Amino acid sequence: MRFQLTHDQRALQAGVRELLGRCFGREALRAAVAAPGRLDRALWRALGGAGFFALRLPEAAGGVGLGLPEAVLAFEEAGRALVPGPLIATHLVAADVPGAATGETVVAAVDGELVEWLAAADRVLGETAGAAPVRSVDPLTPLHRITGSAPAAGPVRTGPAPADPVAVLLTAAEQLGTAARVCELAVQHARTREQFGRPIGAFQAVQHLCADLLVRSEVARVAVYAAAVTADPADIAAARLLADEAAVRGARDCLQVHGGMGFTWEADVHLHLKRAWVRAERGGGSTQSEELLAARLAG
Repeated sequence: MRFQLTHDQRALQAGVRELLGRCFGREALRAAVAAPGRLDRALWRALGGAGFFALRLPEAAGGVGLGLPEAVLAFEEAGRALVPGPLIATHLVAADVPGAATGETVVAAVDGELVEWLAAADRVLGETAGAAPVRSVDPLTPLHRITGSAPAAGPVRTGPAPADPVAVLLTAAEQLGTAARVCELAVQHARTREQFGRPIGAFQAVQHLCADLLVRSEVARVAVYAAAVTADPADIAAARLLADEAAVRGARDCLQVHGGMGFTWEADVHLHLKRAWVRAERGGGSTQSEELLAARLAG
């Protein structure tokens, strides 16, 4: 089977990357880190104007009229650029919440006990009574925890409600973007950083790290792209697990390639690792995906 992106899909991917490079380059990223918790409304409107949130809306409803595979490509680029904000929550309600499709309305959503970007959102989906701010490991993802709510009367819940498969897949796409980006950063540093009179990429140990980065990233890419085509919950769960591993382990290996410099605020590597950690907890984390796959195999 020939499984490659079409010309239009590649053009979309390149267009989103160019847009984000123009509207959210490294200077904008650093400005966002310096002002944690502040959402850039101009960036949000720029994304809305480009059709980012309305990507899957039909053209008759003012959308772009594309599908889930194209949304995955767009969110992969957003993950690669570390774009902050509740992108997925706003995208998912573009058809239902006025202003969400155009970027005029920022929508956040309760995810288990956590809410990302609660204070900056115009609309929050879910019950937020008792929400209290908690310290986030990622300076670009402010978090609130839902506390103090009394359990409802009735049957005892056995676990959190299943996460929206589309939200899980788009999270996997963002993780894939981080995995690809940290692979690029590691290879670039290995080529330019010299030690003992030659680039560190000449040493076998560094070569192995970079090779593992690439393999994990490409395996996750195949799984995420395939899940976008099938939209099967089991495929999405598998893609999420692979993408989480590629992003988290990839960012950690990239830090190792960079050495102590990777932990400094001058480098971007640690920002990718911190965002990957936060994303990995969304939608029930790896546990829900593992349980879904186990149930499918057992059935």
